[in-house]
Amino acid sequence: MRKFSKLVVLVFCAVAAGPFLWHLVSSLKDPAEVTQIPPTLLPTRPTVDNYLGLFRQRPFLTYCINSFLIASLSSVLCVVSASLAAYPLARGGGRMRAAVSSALLGLAFFPPIVFLFPVYELVRLLGLINHPWGLIVPYAAMNLPLSIWLLTGYFRQIPIELEEAAQMDGLSSLQTFSTIVLPLAAPALATAAVLAFVFAWNEYMLALTFMNSENARTVTVAVATLSGAFVYQIPWGRIAAGVIVSSLPLIVLAIFFQKKIVAGLTAGSIR
Repeated sequence: MRKFSKLVVLVFCAVAAGPFLWHLVSSLKDPAEVTQIPPTLLPTRPTVDNYLGLFRQRPFLTYCINSFLIASLSSVLCVVSASLAAYPLARGGGRMRAAVSSALLGLAFFPPIVFLFPVYELVRLLGLINHPWGLIVPYAAMNLPLSIWLLTGYFRQIPIELEEAAQMDGLSSLQTFSTIVLPLAAPALATAAVLAFVFAWNEYMLALTFMNSENARTVTVAVATLSGAFVYQIPWGRIAAGVIVSSLPLIVLAIFFQKKIVAGLTAGSIR
């Protein structure tokens, strides 16, 4: 049974890693080889021209910086707001907490495209089209339900006796929350921040709609709008290079916060 479980895990890992590895191989091929039929598994003449052309012909570094700033600020805004909302919810009544948690979990499953038109009108009225805050605030708001739900469950695992002892020592409610509760909830905070960052980095529809300026685009929109010398030419090698470059920050983030993510997602499963 254990060997079968390992085999299933290996199969799913191979399926998950397959597209990334294929893009990595394709990004090292020249235009003739990348469209060759039958395709080659490994590049016969490895080249980095696709990566050089990616940064030389378009301001791809600017796109990456835009995505990083938007994703970072939206995740920080989301986690700060979610923690302030989740803490009183975790210490509230059981019936109210269950109802609100169910509603938040339901809202978390709504796709972003549902909010596209009303959010666009609001962003347009505020004059935030082609401005980073036109994406930062919507991204933070869309990640709030899941973040509040996640943090509420983790805050409930923190013994209330610690807070009572801190209050007996003269700490205010805000001091108790900032010096006792938040440090203990670091895994859940990191998990919520990483999930919000990944969502903001990968989101495409709102970024495409709200960012019309060339210098305001995010990396996902930049990769999707890569084109060749003429309208019918598709630069597959350069697109593959763009996919690899845009995926690297998320891979590094997942590896760096791996333990905290696992701890945050499994909070309360083992006592």
